Amino acid sequence: MSTGNPQKLWITLAPMADVLFVLDPLPTLNPRADTSYVMITEALRRGHRPWYVTLDGLSLRNSQAWAHARLVGPASDEPGAAMIDRSEPEARPLAEFAVVLMRKDPPVDQGFIAATWILDRAGTLVLNDPGGLRDLNEKLSMLVFPELIPDTRLLRRTADLRATLVEFGGHMIVKPLLGYGGREVLMAVDGDPNLSTVLEIATADETRLTVAQRFIPEASDGDKRILLVDGEAIGAVLRVPSRGELRNNFHAGGQPTATELSERDLEICSRVGPWLREHGQLFAGIDVLGPYLTEINVTSPTGMQEINRLGGLRDDATMQAKFWTAVEARLD
Repeated sequence: MSTGNPQKLWITLAPMADVLFVLDPLPTLNPRADTSYVMITEALRRGHRPWYVTLDGLSLRNSQAWAHARLVGPASDEPGAAMIDRSEPEARPLAEFAVVLMRKDPPVDQGFIAATWILDRAGTLVLNDPGGLRDLNEKLSMLVFPELIPDTRLLRRTADLRATLVEFGGHMIVKPLLGYGGREVLMAVDGDPNLSTVLEIATADETRLTVAQRFIPEASDGDKRILLVDGEAIGAVLRVPSRGELRNNFHAGGQPTATELSERDLEICSRVGPWLREHGQLFAGIDVLGPYLTEINVTSPTGMQEINRLGGLRDDATMQAKFWTAVEARLD
């Protein structure tokens, strides 16, 4: 991927807009994998001035949202250079920015929810819409489309999970309602001597709700992460699990593989895309396993860099360029 020379862009191009990213601390951004990283470099390529703030830098002053924001950019023009602060922090109202991009990674916890309440009072465009980020749980929002998803339950009691396992033919996946990145995704199999332990872990001894989903045999072939911008599919990558691994997620060792969208994939996108648009979710990543929609990810979805590399995409053809084209259309 070519992003030009970030330092030269920073110095010589007149900025079109100040844009604010809400991020995790900069050292957590992987220059060769993180989607937020290429969103920032693309903002620079287009002449914008990207700033960033972490959750602890957000606040309310009466009804106005503020941020202790810093300019951000790569440390050098070398490919994969780390993101660094480019200024001292400045206290600025969010209304001064043309757009605020909420890119804080999960978990969706107390701090994340509080941040969305602050972003409600930004006084400017916020993407994705903070109300949608609160309301559209990534494991449950797909229930709006029952004809597209595998059999799914939300349960707490182990007795209910055992009964569901029998109903599902003795094979199912259990995962935490607020989980992310493939963490704590477990397989429950009837007759497994560890089944009681699996269900105890899944429910934290019946203290938390757990998503139970019928096992899909195509799981060993991997699942598709499909990126949607403004309700339209812009690219996809197949995530293939490592040998002996249940999970496909990149954070869990899933391997990116080139793929094409099938007729079923396009059908799913045509149903989910307009719904995402209605809920103010400009950028989303949906997961499709075999013929089924399994998750709708609106909280800092990833996959841009993998799709770019597999497709040899550069400049205006990249995923981040298509994203910024849509953002700029909103600003216009």
